[in-house]
Amino acid sequence: MRAAVVRTFGGPEAVEIVDAELPEPAARQVRIKVAAAALNPVDAGVRSGVFGGAGKQVGLGWDVAGTVDAVGVASAWNVGEEVVALDYGMVKPLGTHAEYVVVDADAVALAPASVDAVHAATLPLNALTAAQALDLLALSPGDSLLVTGGAGAVGGYAVQLAARRGVTVAALARAQDEEFVRSLGATRFPGGEGRFDAVLDAAVLGSEALALVRDGGAYVGVIPQAQPASERGVRTEAVEVSADGARLAELVRSVDAGELTLRVAETFTLEDTAKAHARLAEGGVRGRLVLVP
Repeated sequence: MRAAVVRTFGGPEAVEIVDAELPEPAARQVRIKVAAAALNPVDAGVRSGVFGGAGKQVGLGWDVAGTVDAVGVASAWNVGEEVVALDYGMVKPLGTHAEYVVVDADAVALAPASVDAVHAATLPLNALTAAQALDLLALSPGDSLLVTGGAGAVGGYAVQLAARRGVTVAALARAQDEEFVRSLGATRFPGGEGRFDAVLDAAVLGSEALALVRDGGAYVGVIPQAQPASERGVRTEAVEVSADGARLAELVRSVDAGELTLRVAETFTLEDTAKAHARLAEGGVRGRLVLVP
């Protein structure tokens, strides 16, 4: 099969398309024939060596939508089922940017029935990150939340999920994105003023975002172990996303109920993965770039 990997770290030109052995599922695993796989900023970090792995072949890709192609023993999934999954892991020999991928069975959920595979592939990593970040904040209905990067992939999901919980959501984003983030459920569009019960810092503003939390409030970042130090009694944490098929299934139901908006900016073939990385590096992408083998 064909797969996108890096064997030397660097810019988009470091991405290689190689022939790889078809992976076989072990017990409690499934193999998915990839229909679509989103490209995320974490892939650029893996490609550039931020997470290590020097001297190894490192596979790219965390998100996948596709069809179950083979199952290991003790898997509840059936060949032919259309699914989505998160293939968590910074340094792995193969990722979801491939024609096939093997993942743990408990990382898998049935794909949304209301969207195509290209859109479905944008859901797992970013929506799970947003949902698990909101879990850390533990907000109650009526609490106020500021989401930085509210027009981004994680931020957009966070705005929608928090609003559905009855949280009063403000979104920090570019002026041209105000109408969009309001459509997601943000009721305020602050210019940096005010204090909030909590901040979900999807834009990685750090201390600048922390300053917008009220005394005794909560801050959650999206880069593990990179949150600013606590001050003024503000609890600071960072989410480290984990694969969770049951939670992903809840998010799929929200998609099918029309409660979550999935955004695709552009599609690329697997052979053009390096071009997709170059487009991501240019910035200004609204929605996700998606690879289609």
